[in-house]
Amino acid sequence: MEAILEFIKILLPASVVLYAVYLVVRAFIQREIELKKLEVRSRSIETILPARLQAYERITLFLERISPPNLLVRLTNPVLSARDFQKVLLDDIRSEYNHNVSQQVFMSEDVWNLVRNAKEDLIIIINESATQTPAEAPSIELSKKIFELMMDRKVDTISHALSEVKKEIQQTF
Repeated sequence: MEAILEFIKILLPASVVLYAVYLVVRAFIQREIELKKLEVRSRSIETILPARLQAYERITLFLERISPPNLLVRLTNPVLSARDFQKVLLDDIRSEYNHNVSQQVFMSEDVWNLVRNAKEDLIIIINESATQTPAEAPSIELSKKIFELMMDRKVDTISHALSEVKKEIQQTF
């Protein structure tokens, strides 16, 4: 019995010391893991940050390029008929969109939906304008009709999308 008591006297302090060492080592390892995670996150930010900024820049440029004042001035050709001009406008919008569609991975789904909806809304306006303009009318007539329909809209979806892109950039950075 005395041997067991002596064994417990030795075993109990040794167990406490062993448990304390375990806690210290565990805390040290957890801290090292957190430091490694921070280091990886830091490297990730260094790599992704420029790509995200470029994505926002490209989407901003896309929205600016498809805004009717810029789009119509850039693509106006007095030689084209209204129908031909409609095709040129739609082709340019779709081309610009397809060129920038991959940028959606760098922004929130809500903002990307606003960008996509702005593009779709502009296509609808162009198509509505084209149906209200004689097919063989000069392209300037289609441009005027597009501006008229844009002015009748309560919300400019392109400006709204551009505003939301800018807000997201400010929140992110």
